[in-house]
Parts: sequence; C-alpha cells; structure tokens
Amino acid sequence: MIAVYKKELKSYFYTPGAYIFMGAFLLIAGLLFSLQNVFAGDSNYAGFLSSLIFIFLLVVPILTMKLFTEEKRQKTDILLLSSPVSIIGIVLGKYLAAVTVFAATLLITMLYPLFLSFHGRMDWAQIWGTYIGFFFLGSAFIAIGTFLSEVAESQTSAAILTFCGLLASWIIDYIISFVPTSSMAGAIFILILAGAAIAVFQSKAQDWRISAAAAVIAIAAVCILYIVTPDMLYGLISKFIAWFSLTSRFQRFSMGILKLDAVIYYLSFSAFFLYVTGSRIENRRWS
Repeated sequence: MIAVYKKELKSYFYTPGAYIFMGAFLLIAGLLFSLQNVFAGDSNYAGFLSSLIFIFLLVVPILTMKLFTEEKRQKTDILLLSSPVSIIGIVLGKYLAAVTVFAATLLITMLYPLFLSFHGRMDWAQIWGTYIGFFFLGSAFIAIGTFLSEVAESQTSAAILTFCGLLASWIIDYIISFVPTSSMAGAIFILILAGAAIAVFQSKAQDWRISAAAAVIAIAAVCILYIVTPDMLYGLISKFIAWFSLTSRFQRFSMGILKLDAVIYYLSFSAFFLYVTGSRIENRRWS
C-alpha cells in the first residue's frame, strides 16, 4: 500500500492534476473569503467553509478522475493487478494519496482564520469543528470519486460521473421535500427494494423457487406491517433518502458540535465505496 501511495502522490505533482485542483480550490476560496469575511467585516468563518461545499463538487472530479482511468489509458492496470500488492492496498494507496492532496489544500486555508484573528475574537471551537467536518465530508466525496474512476473508461467520463454523483448527494436534502410520506408509499417502497434484492439473488442463484418464496414472504410481511403498525411506514422514503445525505451531518460540525455518530457515518460511507471499488477490481482481475 505504501508503494502505491507514494507512486500516486508523486504522480499528482508530476502532472498538472494537483496544481489545477489546489489552484482552483484556493482561488475560489480566496475570492469567497475576501467577499464574505474581509470586505464584509464578518468573522463568521464557519459560514465561509460551508459555502465551499458546492465549489468542492466542482473540483473533486479533477482530483479523482485519474486514479484508475489513467492506469487503463496507459495499459498499466494489468501490471498493477498482477503485482504482489493486495487489492485493498491498491485502493487505499490511491485513495489516501488523493485525501493527502485535499488535506494539504485545506491546511493552507488555515491562514484565513489566523488573519481574521488579528482583527477580532474567533470562535476556535467552531472553526476546528468545521474543519474536521469538512475533512470527513471531503474524504467521503473522494471515496465516491475513487469508485467512479474505477467504473469509468476515461478521465472525462470519470469527471462527469463524479460531478453528477456528488451533485446528487448535495441535492438530496431538497429532494426529500418532494417525496411522498404516506404509509402506503412506504409499503410500496419496501416492496420495490425487496423486489430488487430478489432479482439480484435470482440472477446469481438461478433458483426461481427460492425467489418466489422470498417474494411471497416479503409481500405478506409488508401487508402485516401496514395493517398492524402503519406508523412505522410513514415517512419511510424520506428517512431512507436522508440517510444518504452527506451535507446534513456536516451542519453539526459547522456549529462546533463533534458528534461521534457523524464521524462513524462518514468513515463507514467512505469504507463502503472503497470496498465496492475493491470488489470491482477483484472481479476484473479474475475475469
């Protein structure tokens, strides 16, 4: 893993990728900082960091688009897969290299609150909480980009897919207000999820009897649940979608509140996408 990490980190600075990411991020951050804090005389630095989330959606694809697509373009992915490095070592090495570039860029922005501290009192607990939250949020975004870089065949398609994926995660909170909240909608939603799971099982196992039995059990269970405790199904779709909201948990950090469950969520979210990335590579190795 260390060898992959060093190689990937060097490649960032031997090519324009890291410089474009850092330059774009710091340029936009500097402009926003000047407009929101310096010229406006506002010391609310947490608000400034919160406003960077949308900008991060634009620059993360630049950071992650080359992680695996570049290996495919140069035909070096076969050499990488045949190396003694484990799949998880390859994925973690590349992911941590991207996180390192992001963390270094974020560290540079620490000069901004230091500058403001000469002109007024700063809520350092809130600032540190926001930085910690932004780091975990950015790491989760990078994990999504890592997975989509493995899925895509070119850097352009990887960048577009990553932007769309991050944009979807950003607008989840707005989508929730439009989804149905009735118990009937919740029951139908469970049946759709169960049907999708059964379809995946059937495609793998090719056993229609087990699939049919599972479908009957799922329908019976949902009907009983709807009749006995319909309140459990009320707002189920909204709750399910809200679980995937990355930005909603960031708001706690921006208030200076360090919640362990939010940290665990970000770590689990990142680990999930790294796992599925590794699974895809493993399947490609033996295909």
